[in-house]
Amino acid sequence: MSETPSALAHPPLVRTIHGVTLSDPHAWLRAENWREVMRDPSLLAPDIRQWLEAENAATEAWFGPLGDLRRDLVKEMRGRIKEDDSSVPATDGPYAYFTRFREGGQHPLICRRPAGAVAGETILLDGDALAEGKAYFQFGDAHQSPDHALYAWTADEAGSEYYTLRVRNIASGADLPDVIEETTGDVLWSADGAYLFYIRRDPEHRPSFVYRHLLGGDPADDVLIYEEPDKGFFVSLGQTQSGRFGLISCGDHDTSETWLIDRHDPRAPLVLVEPRAAGLRYGVEHHPDLDGTESLVIETNADGAEDFKIVATPLATPGRSNWREIVPHKPGRLILSVAVLRGHLLRLEREDGLPRLVVRALADGSEQAVAFAEEAYSLGFDAGYGFDKTEIRFTYASMTTPTEVWDYDVASRARVLRKRQEVPSGHDPARYVTRRLLAPAADGELVPVSLLYAKDTPLDGTAPCLLYGYGAYGISIPASFSTSRLSLVDRGFVYAIAHIRGGTEKGWRWYREGKLAAKTNTFHDFIAAGEHLVREKIVAPDRIVAHGGSAGGMLMGAVANLRPELFAGIVAEVPFVDVLNTMLDDTLPLTPPEWPEWGNPITDAEAFAYIRSYSPYDNVSAQDYPAIFALAGLTDPRVTYWEPAKWVARLRETKTDSHPLLLRTNMEAGHGGAAGRFDRLEETAQVYAFALAVAGGK
Repeated sequence: MSETPSALAHPPLVRTIHGVTLSDPHAWLRAENWREVMRDPSLLAPDIRQWLEAENAATEAWFGPLGDLRRDLVKEMRGRIKEDDSSVPATDGPYAYFTRFREGGQHPLICRRPAGAVAGETILLDGDALAEGKAYFQFGDAHQSPDHALYAWTADEAGSEYYTLRVRNIASGADLPDVIEETTGDVLWSADGAYLFYIRRDPEHRPSFVYRHLLGGDPADDVLIYEEPDKGFFVSLGQTQSGRFGLISCGDHDTSETWLIDRHDPRAPLVLVEPRAAGLRYGVEHHPDLDGTESLVIETNADGAEDFKIVATPLATPGRSNWREIVPHKPGRLILSVAVLRGHLLRLEREDGLPRLVVRALADGSEQAVAFAEEAYSLGFDAGYGFDKTEIRFTYASMTTPTEVWDYDVASRARVLRKRQEVPSGHDPARYVTRRLLAPAADGELVPVSLLYAKDTPLDGTAPCLLYGYGAYGISIPASFSTSRLSLVDRGFVYAIAHIRGGTEKGWRWYREGKLAAKTNTFHDFIAAGEHLVREKIVAPDRIVAHGGSAGGMLMGAVANLRPELFAGIVAEVPFVDVLNTMLDDTLPLTPPEWPEWGNPITDAEAFAYIRSYSPYDNVSAQDYPAIFALAGLTDPRVTYWEPAKWVARLRETKTDSHPLLLRTNMEAGHGGAAGRFDRLEETAQVYAFALAVAGGK
């Protein structure tokens, strides 16, 4: 696509930082009124809209001949979805709460019925009805009041992550006059149901202010109970399993701090557990009578416990000097999450890349583990409602095994299968293979790679491959089940997940060695994974499509610059590719909180030079690139739309090949793309059609 006249009319942005002159010819694509555009996309400047829509038109034209394939893919993927599916009900006192979908419905229905009953359903919120006539609709947080008479719920209607908070009278089905605009979506009830707590964002879209709202009062009179002083810290709301305390959790990627809200005395002053200290992370649970003392149970990395340990401390004196160890630190065994019941301590941990659930009896310290034998799988747990109980719920899946939901009694160790994911069009796990390989990186590290392929796929070096990666923020990518990816696997693809540094698949060290001044390990690990698959003759050397989104989209831009010949195609969804310019702009929502991940190039010349050395936008060069498909969201507050737009513009004017270069900007959505479950299938089908077109398949 030729450059539009509007692009030629804008001079580059030139500035000198740390003695280096930067010239950004595509800076004009960043809307000066981006804050207003987040709220109302119609306010986007006409020349920017013209440029984005021209790119969209060119992308649709390229996909035109693939229309039948896209329709087939959507039909297949939709055929694997149980359209009238429902979740397993979770009992809270007299009611069991659940979500379900109606046949053909895009959005969930939030429902309840009497506990133990199979009839008597009440629809609390009808997502399809609420979304009617709206270009975008997405539920946020939602919670019943303690007396089960009211339901507090939030929804985003632009994709910009500004949520409106409402309260529904369950008996009448009508919302109360209490309407609070532009919250983060978090909601917390006081124990008497008289107050709601919520969070507002600052002018830079950062969650910073916690308010207390008196039900029935004017939101203009709501009381600010906490203001985050550090622009690099984000704030969220939670609740202890015991129900006694609400949690104000503050932190960035390295440091955290927690304040307690007494839900039984909501006007009482907040209680600080432990003051923030650089590098100290902790999470808090509560036990009313642990060894005879009302206590907090804390998961923390204090005292060199890089992969975390669990301690307890008296509620009356919660500070670090009183922490006593319950579960010691074990290097390489990363504690992922903790919950506390009256008689048991639950922890989800991961070691050697595989998760397990460990249940510890508080009376005697004895432990039991829930683990599985497959080479690669995902595992999660939910303690549900209530504290004086022994039942929990866990979910299990692998890349071949559909998701299973189990109820587990931690005292008797009895387990009951409550649900197995249905695939209406049929699924035979025996037709597929799931494997875990270890790919050697250049520095000798072994990078786990999870594989899924059909048993009849020839592993002779001819198979196409979709290789997925993320590698940031300590987020691990689970080897879970996906009905959608079967459409690629059934067409002869090997689906691979590279568990690269920057995640925590091999402990916190794995994360630490993929951030800041070690960030490029992430890129080289991904390349090593691709090279290993080729070397082992599992996939073809010229038929790999790399796929990543957000920070994984930055990975896509980096490997495209470093090893373009290794890939037939690159799919970059909402890609964080303009790293240097974004980290230099402290007015953007995520920039200060991201400095612990990437470095602060404003104040640190070394960080500036290092980020500049790998930032995908800044390292586009005159070379042949693979086919590239980039996707963006106009109202995305996390990776702003202009990052992929600028990247594609620079690639278009610089690269030396004639391979497809495509940009699709969703003009009515944000970071997560389309909100409706079937609309999302259209986006997935487009990605898969691109992969099939550039790498081939059956």
